[in-house]
Amino acid sequence: MTLFNAVVVRVHYPPEVGTNVAPVTGAAMPKHGSAEKAAVPRVGYLVYRVERRLRARLDEELRVHGVSTPEYVTLSLLRERDGLSCAQLARWVLVTPQAMNLVISGLERRRLVRRRPDPKHRRVLRASVTTKGLEVLDRCDDSVDRIETDMLGDLPPETVEVVRNAMASFAHSLHATNPPPRPRPLSSRGGSR
Repeated sequence: MTLFNAVVVRVHYPPEVGTNVAPVTGAAMPKHGSAEKAAVPRVGYLVYRVERRLRARLDEELRVHGVSTPEYVTLSLLRERDGLSCAQLARWVLVTPQAMNLVISGLERRRLVRRRPDPKHRRVLRASVTTKGLEVLDRCDDSVDRIETDMLGDLPPETVEVVRNAMASFAHSLHATNPPPRPRPLSSRGGSR
């Protein structure tokens, strides 16, 4: 499993699926206002830079295979978790259900994904990667492997594992500490009667 797929599988899943990742606590941070803090880039900024550069490379490489990055992520998720609905996929990929429906519809038109009604809930459609989709996904994986090799350089495997676990922990911690939105108060106009 590539680092990208591990991140997709272990990080983007919502907590109801489970990640088994403990949050990182007590991380060493330079004190606010110190000269050391001014010289050290924020972790969030570094993650942002890596994400932007990784996304640009993915977009470029995957386009050669006729697949967008959201389509690749969706195919990867379905390979790992067959039978997800559009709503479930949307939560895992962090897009709206409408956006995910467009992604799935495009994959379905190209016969990379097929949908079938859920036997218990006929209105829910379950998605699966087709044989053709798996072939495209294999070619995409080769490209993603090359990108990850470039990104990770000569890091030893144990360091790659530390990076993988840290990234999963970051995502888990951010999700766990994000309070749910507060309910909106009823307006005086058109509220309950």
